[in-house]
Amino acid sequence: MSSNALDALLQRADALLSRLEAVLPQPLTAPDWSAAVAFRYRKRGASARLEPVRHLSGIQLTDLKEVEPQKERLLRNTRQFVAGQPANNVLLTGARGTGKSSLIKACLNEFAGQGLRLIEVDKADLVDLPELADLVADRPERFVIFCDDLSFDEGEAGYKALKSMLDGSIAAATDNLLIYATSNRRHLLPEQMKDNLSYSHAERDGNVEVHPGEAVEEKISLSERFGLWISFYSFSQQEYLTIVGQWLQHFGLSPAQIEAARQPALVWALERGSRSGRVAYQFARDLAGRGGSEDTGLPVPAPAPAKSPDPSASPDDDAPQGLDHV
Repeated sequence: MSSNALDALLQRADALLSRLEAVLPQPLTAPDWSAAVAFRYRKRGASARLEPVRHLSGIQLTDLKEVEPQKERLLRNTRQFVAGQPANNVLLTGARGTGKSSLIKACLNEFAGQGLRLIEVDKADLVDLPELADLVADRPERFVIFCDDLSFDEGEAGYKALKSMLDGSIAAATDNLLIYATSNRRHLLPEQMKDNLSYSHAERDGNVEVHPGEAVEEKISLSERFGLWISFYSFSQQEYLTIVGQWLQHFGLSPAQIEAARQPALVWALERGSRSGRVAYQFARDLAGRGGSEDTGLPVPAPAPAKSPDPSASPDDDAPQGLDHV
């Protein structure tokens, strides 16, 4: 074989090996841990890596209002964890937009200087939790695996992996790793009416389930493996307005502008069908972006026709109710 033919063959072989390396599984390698305090686990085909989060949310614990009990419980658990004391995996559940994810980010900002680090993992990648645990096992930092908006459908692989990692795998979890997850579902799996038919042995596809009540036990077993449950609830009108005022103050609006924004803030919430911290923040950004103008761009309702006073009515009966009484 001539040297030219040999060179051509070697080049083709090298190209083939390069293509094979791109599709073959690659071991997870450690990132530059000094590059950031938060990382994202990203998987592309057979390759996975930890990407540093360059622009971290700057939210602080003082920015979160009307969630003081929840804040104190997560803060206490995280403080114990950072100090090397026993601490629990945490499941934060409840109404949307009430600050579940923001509270975890604020805790990271609070304790990052004491060695706390965060790794965000999508639920589709939870099957790789054991590899992540092995990667950080010998590190001096304290790591929180963050799973946002967690819920599963029937048969998803990540469900079993997370269940084993929380409490059940033959390999013990390392002391420097916890899992913090948020969800709108308390039990993380969809529940159906048929699951509650514990004493009704309904026939399905020619088969009769002998222990139908065990379906319910299976669906609640994952959430029970989180040592700490923190529940969030929808805000009352006054709580919502307090959060609006806090964000408007954050954006530099004056007390007079904040007071004038009460009614537009309530209209904003009514349009979205929700009074939440997220809605309050979105309203504050919109109003601050318009320089604090009270003009919401909404049509002004026509005044109600005047009516003759009722002598038997109480003076308060004719008082304007307004949106504060919605």
